Amino acid sequence: MLSRSTVDRDEAVRTDARRLAERWPGAKLVLVDPRGRTPVRTLGGVEGRAPLSGWGDPGASSGGGGDYALSFQDTAGFGPTPPERAVLLGESGDDVYWALRVDERADRDDPSWADLRAVGALLGDTDAGLLTAAVALLNWHDAAGFCSACGSPTRRVKAGWARDCPACGREEYPRTDPAVICLVHDEEGVNGEHVLLARQAVWPAERYSVLAGFVEAGESLEACVAREIAEEVGVAVRGVRYLGSQPWPLPRSLMVGFAAVASRETPLQPRDGEIEEAHWVHRDEVRAALAAGGSVPGLILPGRASIARQMLEGWANASG
Repeated sequence: MLSRSTVDRDEAVRTDARRLAERWPGAKLVLVDPRGRTPVRTLGGVEGRAPLSGWGDPGASSGGGGDYALSFQDTAGFGPTPPERAVLLGESGDDVYWALRVDERADRDDPSWADLRAVGALLGDTDAGLLTAAVALLNWHDAAGFCSACGSPTRRVKAGWARDCPACGREEYPRTDPAVICLVHDEEGVNGEHVLLARQAVWPAERYSVLAGFVEAGESLEACVAREIAEEVGVAVRGVRYLGSQPWPLPRSLMVGFAAVASRETPLQPRDGEIEEAHWVHRDEVRAALAAGGSVPGLILPGRASIARQMLEGWANASG
């Protein structure tokens, strides 16, 4: 749901000061606060206000987005030329899009502001891609204020798509941390009849998801899958296969999805301090939770904005 970018990022414009200045007046501006929230509005007769919970599954969506839209701001209120902190997101047709970090809002519960977890799946393709890119870029700038080589302050260049160090000349680009996320199913049939789900202690009660972890230095994606599953629940996997990927700029990850097979005969050993619970869940229970909008008593699935939800939906609807 966060992989639906449709705009032309137009890399050639990023170093052309004249063309950048021409693309500021009349452009559409995405404001993002330090919590990753942006103003949104409802579309298509959807009742109520934007969902705020990062954990709950927004039930108003049919799953394809389009129930909410970004509330773009007019660039005229932010000066005649792009502020130094603005980042160019791209263009589509006659529309040009920029993003800008704004200070924390005084009203932390303002329902007109929502984050990617809450509305990522409810936005249309273009808006979902714009907000994902905006959050990713602005999060990186927040953490990249000093040169990694000499420690001097850096400055934004290339319309926000790079930073350079005036002291030593080093140029740095937005960082993305790869992480694997794996749907582990059992050996019954082609796609199994049970899926391995787990929950972290910090999650709300009854919320479960597939297992995930960050790739270590010098490690392949497939090796990371095997290591993470073994470390987190004590299970060996085989038949690791790629499913797809999704940007997850919270703060700066790329989730790379896989499926793998494991035996239900192996005792599960949740890792202390990391995994609170883990157990095998039958396909019928997952289907029931999906049919109910994302949850049934005892099982709350990941929200629609996450690749985990897409993986579970694909598995549940496949023949075993």
